[in-house]
Amino acid sequence: MKTRQSRTGTLLLLLALCAVGATAIMLFGARLGLWEPIVGFGYFRQYAAPIAYGASGLSLAGLVFMLSQRNLAGIVKTGLACLLGGVLLFPTLKDRLSPPVRLPPIHDISTDTLNPPQFLVLDDSRQGARNTLVYGGPEVAAQQQSAYPDIAPIPSELPAETAFARAISIAQFMDWEIVSQDADNLRFEATARTPVFHFADDVVVVVTPEGDASRIDMRSVSRIGRGDRGVNAERIRAFTKAF
Repeated sequence: MKTRQSRTGTLLLLLALCAVGATAIMLFGARLGLWEPIVGFGYFRQYAAPIAYGASGLSLAGLVFMLSQRNLAGIVKTGLACLLGGVLLFPTLKDRLSPPVRLPPIHDISTDTLNPPQFLVLDDSRQGARNTLVYGGPEVAAQQQSAYPDIAPIPSELPAETAFARAISIAQFMDWEIVSQDADNLRFEATARTPVFHFADDVVVVVTPEGDASRIDMRSVSRIGRGDRGVNAERIRAFTKAF
């Protein structure tokens, strides 16, 4: 096995690193303030797969060539490039081999669909919002019940004031931005951001006294997009589990 340097291997490894960097920027560019979340999402949908296929294909071809040349340095470099290309390609291949579950085109999820918590401070003027905060009614409720039958109010043995303080604490732990809180009426509104693309979703939480116990209701609404790919339901589930 030859140990001479490989410029081709170095070039392919650099290209793979650039592909990883470009994909990371598309995923997290909005968090860095480069653009609005929908812009990064659009770039990702359009360019991520071609970048992944290109990086994987070139790296694999380079690895085969280096193996034929018995160039150890080239094999190591192109092998690393193949690994990086495979990481980029994995999500695309996964979706093709195992298509994600089809979810309803809704973006407003509530623990109480008959009397959903209302937003009193956040309104349709919030930055970047294309979706209204007016609840969609029975049609949305029916779609939610079909897709997410487990989403329900949170019963608590805690007194209402204690439950409200705990709800605020959990929201802060989950890194929500508390926009307003009303301790007298046991309610608060907040904005949550998705880890990837940095989309903004708005949340309202209301605590209702029930004797010495309490009930917690919440609603999570995406600012943009007809559907939310289950993000709002997952947020409510995470909050419920934490509570």
